[in-house]
Amino acid sequence: MADQARISNLDAIEAFRSALIVFISKTRQSLDMAQDAVKKTRGWLQTEQPSYWSSQLKARQKRLDQANAELMSARMSDFVETPAAQQMAVRKARAALEEAQAKLERTKTWARDFDRNVDPMARKLDSLRDFIDTDLAKAVAHLVEIQKILDAYNETPMPAASPET
Repeated sequence: MADQARISNLDAIEAFRSALIVFISKTRQSLDMAQDAVKKTRGWLQTEQPSYWSSQLKARQKRLDQANAELMSARMSDFVETPAAQQMAVRKARAALEEAQAKLERTKTWARDFDRNVDPMARKLDSLRDFIDTDLAKAVAHLVEIQKILDAYNETPMPAASPET
């Protein structure tokens, strides 16, 4: 009969279902890693970096004060004609201090703007997670049902062919 399907191998559906389950699992892991990276970066910007650059600012200010004191001492000393080394030390210390101030300001700016820049992308990850958890989970269940239906169809005996008259 022409209206009957001949289904002899259900392995392709099982292979697709298995691959879909692996895909769902790996995608969930990747989404978890991405969300963890966002949280870690937020914490790094909002807590670790400001405290690091604040401490660097204090340390570099101390170095500048020390270099200025050495320069003043060298200028007052009769043994050193031109305190070039001390002047260079002051310039380096001042540049290091300015760098720390700039980095602290940049860190504060990034921390302030982080959520505004990252939240739209993080919401897209959340919608992908919803798709994975609902739609693809339903697809796996649907594939199981298709397999059951096709197995039942394969097990039904073929009707006897009627002789043509």
